[in-house]
Amino acid sequence: MPNYLKSKGWAVPCLLLVSTLCAAQAPLPEPVTDQETELGQAVYNQLKEKGEIVESSPLYDTLRPIAEAISKEAQPRYNHPFKFFVVHETQPNAFATPGGNVYVVDSLFYFVKNTEQLAGTLCHEVSHTIHRDAVHRLKEQQRIERRELGAALLLGPSLAQMIAIQMLGDLHSLAYSRDVESKADVTGSDVCAATGYNPWGLVWLFDEFQNADTKQIPQLLSDHPANGDRIKTLRQHFRDHPSVFAKFDSKPESATPLVVPKNAAEQFLKP
Repeated sequence: MPNYLKSKGWAVPCLLLVSTLCAAQAPLPEPVTDQETELGQAVYNQLKEKGEIVESSPLYDTLRPIAEAISKEAQPRYNHPFKFFVVHETQPNAFATPGGNVYVVDSLFYFVKNTEQLAGTLCHEVSHTIHRDAVHRLKEQQRIERRELGAALLLGPSLAQMIAIQMLGDLHSLAYSRDVESKADVTGSDVCAATGYNPWGLVWLFDEFQNADTKQIPQLLSDHPANGDRIKTLRQHFRDHPSVFAKFDSKPESATPLVVPKNAAEQFLKP
């Protein structure tokens, strides 16, 4: 975290989400006092204030087994529990924040064609958290300067809220670099392979979206590097580690179709 943030003595109460996903519901919170979870909780609060958190939906029944398998494998690599939430937004997407929260946009469930594509997307996002990419991004950006921070605090918003707004803006604006995205792809494929989900799912998703409506392309797929480069990187990674990846079928015909109820998220949104 930038030094000037530390100098403000920023420490706000926050909530950490419990480790078990309830049936067809979002996880429940409990208090903690860690700065990464404070950042993550601030983002959660912003999403909840905007009415984007889907509290209850059959989509959680689809998400739960995939999330649990990924969490079991990825948890030793990160010191906070991973929690998965369904959120309601127009563009299919998924994004992760410090503290272990991973958000899956409801429309993504309808964009992907199979379980492997969804699992690959979630493994990619979990990898951003493992690498602490959002925190590094904040340190690099430092877009909240001292004078701006002081003026904003006088006007009312808390520092946590300001950072959450900035972080959400970054997560929705293709903020990560070419190198960061490539590393998340590679680590994500390793996580998927370890869970037993076919890591080719992310490659299939890159291939599929080539002909998709650009307004419906998930942001993680329209980011840097170009999709052809990302596919080449993953294919090379698979070739370099045959003991891990050779057992997985590269043909999309081998995938498990993903079938979810129509409009399953919207009907559970609170007015």
